[in-house]
Amino acid sequence: MKLTRRNHQPLRTLQNARGVTLVELMIGLLVGLLATLVIAQALGFVESQKRTTTGGTDAQVNGALALHAIGRDVQMAGYGLSASATAIGCQIKAQNEGTDYTLALAPVVITDGAGGAPDTIKVLSSNKPYALPYLVTEDHPRTAANFFVGTALGIAVGDLMLAVPATVDAANWCSLFNVTGANGDEESRAHGSGQGQNQIIHNSGSRGPWNQPGGSTIFPAGGYPAGSYLLNLGNFIERTYAISATKSLTLQTKLWSALVAAPAPDDLFPHIVQLQALYGKDTNNDGVVDTWDNTTPALNDNAAWRQVIAVRIAIVARSDTYEKAIVTRANPQWEIGAASPVSIDVGAGVADAEAQHYRYKVFESIVPIRNVIWKS
Repeated sequence: MKLTRRNHQPLRTLQNARGVTLVELMIGLLVGLLATLVIAQALGFVESQKRTTTGGTDAQVNGALALHAIGRDVQMAGYGLSASATAIGCQIKAQNEGTDYTLALAPVVITDGAGGAPDTIKVLSSNKPYALPYLVTEDHPRTAANFFVGTALGIAVGDLMLAVPATVDAANWCSLFNVTGANGDEESRAHGSGQGQNQIIHNSGSRGPWNQPGGSTIFPAGGYPAGSYLLNLGNFIERTYAISATKSLTLQTKLWSALVAAPAPDDLFPHIVQLQALYGKDTNNDGVVDTWDNTTPALNDNAAWRQVIAVRIAIVARSDTYEKAIVTRANPQWEIGAASPVSIDVGAGVADAEAQHYRYKVFESIVPIRNVIWKS
């Protein structure tokens, strides 16, 4: 049988076919590796930028919310405590189950952190819907258990009240007590004098954990003469903002009316590394802050405490992303004045290699203490 050219064509094609050489294979692998490297670097850069952006957003949110939380409480500081101007700064003496307590009747107290450490801010206020002082109409000796007042309207058994002398000094302080009878109820009528409806009773016992037997040293030796005032604190509320060891803003809320032990602080916002605060003082009584400092007035210095009408607060928030490269070489600045910015230490400061690998944002606000200005 004779083969045709058509039948021979496949044989010649197979004989002339060649495979991929080793050099071509290596070049192909090299090109693939380079492409993979470029893609991996691009993805890594994009992911790094994404983490930085996300971390910066978290810092923005945490810092803004932390500043808002503190500012909101500072705005309400002193509510129910400032209606009697002579009471501000008064030293409060109280006793509960054998434990003595002393604190200042100050809307806001700043405790300066040593060596650049974070400050703490303590805010006092009342939860009563009204804040009018009650005038004491008859002398109240140290041994007495009832106050005679112009009216006992709005006072209920269990309320926490504060006796304020007409003149505050080292020998005349403020005293904390529970109401055990008021508004002409059975207990107030039992004290007679025909004025049961205008009496506020503070007998010692189970209904008055803050009430001590007559003659207790929580009352001044001269008692509270006519012309003194009573403030109804309701649930006397103390809130303390601080920075925890884990770099979170914490809030400890203490209700003095039900005080047994100081509650553990609650974590509010993470990655808050610094809290600094200054008192805004009106030293010439023109209604305008002219001095900023962190000097806390002394107990019973009513004139100095009445000068404090605002608080300046700075919060430093940190991103939660650890950057491989050093991104912070100097401490953030707090612009308390165009000519005098203050460097804020962010924990261990830039000397700490770990601190340099995070980004920081400073949030600052000036908060007026409205209840001091309005005397409410």
